[in-house]
Amino acid sequence: MDIFKTTESEVRVYSRSFPVIFNRAKGAYLYTEDGTEYLDFLAGAGTLNYGHNNDTLKAALLDYIQHDGVSHGLDMFTRAKADFLTAYKTHILEPRGLGDYKVQFTGPTGTNAVEAAMKLARKIKGRHNIISFTNGFHGVSLGAVAATGNKGHRGGAGVALASVDRMPFCNYFGSDVDTIKMMDKMLSDKSSGIDHPAAVIVETVQGEGGLNAASMSWLRDLEKICRKHDMLLIVDDIQAGCGRTGTFFSFEPAGIQPDIITQSKSLSGYGLPFAIVAFRSELDQWKPGEHNGTFRGNNMAFVTATKAIETYWADDAFTKSVQAKGELLARRLKAIADQYGPAQMQLKGRGMMRGLKCRSGELADKITSLCFEKGLIIETSGSEGQVVKCLMPLTISEAELNKGLDILSESIHAIMKSELSKAS
Repeated sequence: MDIFKTTESEVRVYSRSFPVIFNRAKGAYLYTEDGTEYLDFLAGAGTLNYGHNNDTLKAALLDYIQHDGVSHGLDMFTRAKADFLTAYKTHILEPRGLGDYKVQFTGPTGTNAVEAAMKLARKIKGRHNIISFTNGFHGVSLGAVAATGNKGHRGGAGVALASVDRMPFCNYFGSDVDTIKMMDKMLSDKSSGIDHPAAVIVETVQGEGGLNAASMSWLRDLEKICRKHDMLLIVDDIQAGCGRTGTFFSFEPAGIQPDIITQSKSLSGYGLPFAIVAFRSELDQWKPGEHNGTFRGNNMAFVTATKAIETYWADDAFTKSVQAKGELLARRLKAIADQYGPAQMQLKGRGMMRGLKCRSGELADKITSLCFEKGLIIETSGSEGQVVKCLMPLTISEAELNKGLDILSESIHAIMKSELSKAS
């Protein structure tokens, strides 16, 4: 462990919660050097929707490498890129009425996709301002972190963060306050101090923000407000996409059509760096090289992404299985929350992107720490780290899902028994 403490930067995060050395991973499990097994309810922070070292994707990748397929191609045409674009258009875009959308390959991180999306919106509309939402997370590069709400991430910028105004997310003030009407009023009032925005950027489920899930009616009303005020609608589907909420795109149940969509994390299917921006064809107003990056041509990621799409999204069988497991996850978490009441715990999220909001971040930390001792890797999110967040692979078996939830339940009951005895 010394090499990490003496040489790696203090900026590291997850290794502080899980201070062991992992050297193997398969399916829904991680293994340490001494063979200790951990069930993974973190899954690369939502990057491993199809599990660790998925056999089908691995076979496609190994075959590509074995035959000396192009590994790095900048933005040149390659067979791997053509195959990905064909699969993405055929199985993802066209069935969802988005067949005319263009796909931009950005640098291979989610934050770079967000940078490109915001830059494109500003270029098209000729305005600097962007609307983002309370508790939103869009990355930590300067443009993206300006749209991110978290104080800690914003504080690391070292410069003033400008050209983004914050609006209250769905239910930010409770279910009795219509935050879309509030937003409409502020955008309509010439004395509100809000410069006319080029775009709105939103997560339908705020992953890092605490699993706050927007209602379908709120999302539909947001789309209407964007049309009314001539703003582009950007959906950041980096964590909530690729099936995490039960449909490939998280916004599908709302029946909306964003102008711009950002994707990364599980897009490659294998944990390989890969990010894109998809947008309506008439918005493709880039000049050659206006937004580029050396690693925007990760052909190995194209290969595994194509295989993932063809394997899991060519029909609705996978969607149905994810939705069924999402319902199981919701039932079990709700049963835990109901046992202790809303003052202690509340169910959060949607699909297989769910968790429990605890009364404090301290309580949530105690729960996740005990889970780790019992063989479950699970993390927290939210403004105070108060949400115990479940992000298991979507391919997890029902038995594995129940096993992990048993550990979580046992850990919560043990911690709550201790906490309640202290209070009495």
